[in-house]
Amino acid sequence: MKQAFQKDDALLSDIETARKDTSDTLYTWWLGQSGFLIMSSGKSVLLDPYLSDSLTRKYAVTDKPHTRITELVVDPSKLTGIDFITSSHNHTDHLDQETLAPLFESNPDSQFIIPEANRAFVATRMGSDPDWPIGLNDGDSIEVDGILFHGIASAHDELKTNEKGEHHFMGFVIQLGPWTIYHSGDTRLYEGLEERLNRFNIDLAFLPINGFKAERRVAGNLNAEEAAQLAADCSIATTIPHHYDMFEFNTADPIDFGTACSAKGVNCSILRNGERVTFPNPQS
Repeated sequence: MKQAFQKDDALLSDIETARKDTSDTLYTWWLGQSGFLIMSSGKSVLLDPYLSDSLTRKYAVTDKPHTRITELVVDPSKLTGIDFITSSHNHTDHLDQETLAPLFESNPDSQFIIPEANRAFVATRMGSDPDWPIGLNDGDSIEVDGILFHGIASAHDELKTNEKGEHHFMGFVIQLGPWTIYHSGDTRLYEGLEERLNRFNIDLAFLPINGFKAERRVAGNLNAEEAAQLAADCSIATTIPHHYDMFEFNTADPIDFGTACSAKGVNCSILRNGERVTFPNPQS
């Protein structure tokens, strides 16, 4: 099993040290799979956390084992001081009750951002009041406590909507202080994605790189080449890859993403689980 860059008390100490800085510096940690913690201007947002072994247990005696290949970085009950938590869609590695329940117990005032189409499903999985989360659809925007959240449709493997035309798979553009940050959730390329993203001057994007292979029997994502090309086409300042190094059957080599980015003149930062990258104010 791959060792985390830092975990448990070391990771928590790193987070708490950064929390003391209320400037416009952006602190970003990769917590595994598609999970990131971002912090700036005294606010923190936890994106699509998966901090359990629920899927490994669920599929242990099936023909599709979810064998973990990188160690867990932190007990979710130990993460405190979180202002917002997001879930981009209903797949368990993005909406994990075993992760979210202890997180909300430790962060009772944290706000939950979800796709509006998933409201009933989220309430059932979480055992919560359906009116509790903040729901967004493609093209929707909302400002909460000085942070702007914008809904961006994702295609996993394709765009999927309910009878109201609300999207089940979403990404979010987050405007946090001077920063504009895009978390894709799970997505493949689709007509209109580039146009949606080019409405924003994106400083930092989190894009999946594990691609699609039919033999995996799961919905796919951008591959390394596609993610690098999307970053180039949208003039994204820095891109961090995700959705790899979690499950043995569904991963990718981030070096391929780095190579593709170099070829296209795209700036990228490849993190290890639990690792932090720090960005100074883009307007300074």
